[in-house]
Amino acid sequence: MKILTPRVLQALERFNAAHPWDHNAHYHPWLLRQLPRRFGRALDVGCGSGDLVRLLAGRADEVEGIDSDPGIVARARESTGDRYSHVTFSVADAPDGLPPGPYDVITCVAVLHHLPLAETLTRFRQQLAPGGTLVVVGLAREETFVDRLLGYASVPLNAATGWVKHRGRTAPRPASMTAVTRPADATFAEIGREARSLLPGARLRRRLLWRYTLVWAAPGAR
Repeated sequence: MKILTPRVLQALERFNAAHPWDHNAHYHPWLLRQLPRRFGRALDVGCGSGDLVRLLAGRADEVEGIDSDPGIVARARESTGDRYSHVTFSVADAPDGLPPGPYDVITCVAVLHHLPLAETLTRFRQQLAPGGTLVVVGLAREETFVDRLLGYASVPLNAATGWVKHRGRTAPRPASMTAVTRPADATFAEIGREARSLLPGARLRRRLLWRYTLVWAAPGAR
């Protein structure tokens, strides 16, 4: 029996549209906890409106955000202004168009499922400095009972969070939610197999709010 009927799903979509909030930004504090307190160069792949780049700027000597969408990059520059002299944004396609490394930190939030998985992870590995850290927050195609269970648990959490954040009032979508979206093709198991093959020791975990996380530390002393 389906727990969420089409009518219920439509009602939830209307509710979420009226009370939107950024699931990816929800993971930014967790992401920062995976990183050193201070580091040199950082690259945020698929930077969108630049929210994570600005957070990384508080710890890094240099941060570059890239995105394939010129419009969202322009918005990131506008939102950042001249507050950070060590932050740059550029239009680039991953994985082939990544700026030259090495980077002490590479982040990639809700973008990897838009890209060729093996090729992109290989490129990240090549661009990461010895001892550097890669952190991915990604989307996977639902496949298992655990996937479905986490998805069902996320439904009321998503609605309640949107209601609380906006104190019950309707609100426009934040700039960070204006990027192009697409469903994930690869399952969590498929992503895990590829990641552990290319990034030995990578730590992956299923998460609430239709996300998974991947953390990998490149071999070598920082």
